[in-house]
Amino acid sequence: MGDSDTWIHGASATAEAGRVRTDDGEFSSRLSSPLAPHGSGLTPEQLLAAAFASCLHHAAVEAATDLTDESHTVEVRAETRLLRDPDGRYRADVRASVSSCGLNAEQLSALAHRADLLWPFCGQDGTRHTVNVVAARNDEAPVPAPPP
Repeated sequence: MGDSDTWIHGASATAEAGRVRTDDGEFSSRLSSPLAPHGSGLTPEQLLAAAFASCLHHAAVEAATDLTDESHTVEVRAETRLLRDPDGRYRADVRASVSSCGLNAEQLSALAHRADLLWPFCGQDGTRHTVNVVAARNDEAPVPAPPP
């Protein structure tokens, strides 16, 4: 991965006390709890589906500009399923489809392929994204939550 000075976009989010929010305050939602399975709030699979749909939509709109002047009609649908492996770890299965008005089957296929190549989480190349989980220091001050 490139040096942090070369990244184009960045964001951060915090999940705590039954809520998830972006640190800029643009998104905030209740989370379901594994300790209260019948409670309300977004589930991990809902959040993953929304995140994948959003990421792929961004890439598909960019890719569509090479194919059509109707890039504003691009629609992405993402479906996410979670499974527990026998060792207790989660596994995610994400399926996405891309559509756009006025494109024939060949153009839609090209659009989906181009978007998949742009998208950092494409299924073909696991080297384009990293996930690192580390323990935070206890002396780090938590970011205050926005008012409800």
